[in-house]
Amino acid sequence: MCGIVGYVGNRDPKFILYEGLKKLEYRGYDSAGIALLQEGEIRIKRCEGKLDQLKAALEDPHFYGTPLDETYVGIGHTRWATHGRPSEKNAHPHQAGSIALVHNGIIENYSELRQALEKKGHVLHSDTDSEVVAVCIFDFISQGHSLERSVFLAVQELLGSFSLGVISQKDPQTLIAVRNGTPLILGVGVQENFIASDVPALLPYTKNFIYLEDEEMVIVQKNRCVVKNFKGKEIQKQIKKINWTPEMIDKGGYQHYMLKEIHEQPQAIIQTIQDRVSKDRDTLYLKDLTLSENDLRKIRKIFLVACGTAYYASMEGKYLLEKMTKIPCEVDVASEFRYRDPLIGKEDLLIVTSQSGETADTLAALREAKKRGARTLAICNVKESSIDREADSTIYTYAGPEIGVASTKAFTAQLTVFNLLAIHIGLVLGRLPKEKAKVYIQDLVRLPITVEEVLKQEKEIQKIAQKFYRKKTFLYLGRGTSYPIALEGALKLKEISYMNAEGYAAGEMKHGPIALVDEDTPVIILAPKDEHYDKVISNLEEIKAREGIVIAIGCEGDTKLSKLSDYFISVPQRSENVMPILLTIPVQLIAYTIALKKGTDIDQPRNLAKSVTVE
Repeated sequence: MCGIVGYVGNRDPKFILYEGLKKLEYRGYDSAGIALLQEGEIRIKRCEGKLDQLKAALEDPHFYGTPLDETYVGIGHTRWATHGRPSEKNAHPHQAGSIALVHNGIIENYSELRQALEKKGHVLHSDTDSEVVAVCIFDFISQGHSLERSVFLAVQELLGSFSLGVISQKDPQTLIAVRNGTPLILGVGVQENFIASDVPALLPYTKNFIYLEDEEMVIVQKNRCVVKNFKGKEIQKQIKKINWTPEMIDKGGYQHYMLKEIHEQPQAIIQTIQDRVSKDRDTLYLKDLTLSENDLRKIRKIFLVACGTAYYASMEGKYLLEKMTKIPCEVDVASEFRYRDPLIGKEDLLIVTSQSGETADTLAALREAKKRGARTLAICNVKESSIDREADSTIYTYAGPEIGVASTKAFTAQLTVFNLLAIHIGLVLGRLPKEKAKVYIQDLVRLPITVEEVLKQEKEIQKIAQKFYRKKTFLYLGRGTSYPIALEGALKLKEISYMNAEGYAAGEMKHGPIALVDEDTPVIILAPKDEHYDKVISNLEEIKAREGIVIAIGCEGDTKLSKLSDYFISVPQRSENVMPILLTIPVQLIAYTIALKKGTDIDQPRNLAKSVTVE
């Protein structure tokens, strides 16, 4: 979850590293630091807090890199705490003798390693598991081993997940990077090379990347990079070209990345459906789906597994897939699936959903299902991510980079892919009538324009939402396909405003949640005109009978819902497959507006990171 950047090349890396960390700030934000080689000695600046504090420290004219034979080396890190509270002493980089190290991940046996190193006389200064790795490497260097050999020997001692960047005074033209369980990429430049946790950190400098696999280390120098596995064997890696531009990850005039990404949803949907729908809008072309029609006909059951927002997208996927394909589906939180001895086998399909493609629990669930013989399919936004590479097949969400920690456009792009997938399988199996499929496809094609219509109501939604920023508790209610959107709406509010918000299936209200309803409790009810409409209206009236405040989100022209509600937000009425996407836009804007009014850190909410790459 922490962010790593490293540099070897012909430029002073101080601000190259800092700017890279700025692009990775969504991965960690409680402390940060940079290490350089200056006059042959390691120099480190690090501090607790946001990167702005580090920037002030970097203005020190006495802190700069110096080259050896026109080669500069440096590493940087932005931290999300696991072991040891946020503080300067626990910030990275960590120094041990002649080396400095940055680390993302968790070292599970750090306690035993620490005790063994302390018995040898080493003194450790932080509370982190990361410093243990630095001292372990330095211990091997003290025994006379080279930097490369010392890193190689040290990683054999480590249990857990980790990505590392290591520099040394004794090898001042080399950076060594290691990946095992947490993401790390290599950026290939001209007379310079880079490492980073994620692509955005390096986009201003290169579009050429090498994706490291687990149990791989790379010896990075100015003009060469050598990748080896943990057995010491050299591996030839392919360079991948990324077409993202630096402008794609800038705020583009919006106050926050989250708001920008909310407004990018029409484009994300366009990019996700383009080239996948025939001109006459009655056929789909899922070219990236490598499962054959024969494979699809053999599926006994579908398991949908994900974490967080992607889990709620998977819940929607269950409704869509069961309705259109008639194949039974089961939804699991990835962290539960991997530990519950799931009954999945050769006749089953596992669908994992992940924006980053690096979510640790989801990746572990994928590996578990493959071990048991199941077919695997990923819905993912990042090509060449771990999940993309390991799944049998991947359908990409072409949402572009999503920087805000609270997912928005990735979620609606995932829902769009589930629509495409359910329609496709339904047609292949002959269980979805062609005329019904055509209606669904046409509404998908029109969806970007329809989402734009909802976004035009932003000011009206903001006027409603800002009335409630002082409230302590929110309830979100929905039935059927609106239920996962109720859960997602509550999650968004919790994530960025730190308010208590709970999403429930509306039919469950009488089984406990109604006890929370009073004149001080806003209840957001999702009430599209579908088969559940009358039941939801009954739930609304029960809330009004207890003086609850009702904010209803329903279809335009619904005068009944408008009259019964205290506040009414309308969305265009479309077929049931796309209504969840339209209902998502208002709940995103409500959460954003309340957080803005409360003054919280919207793009980097406390205690959260964008990609959860550790268990």
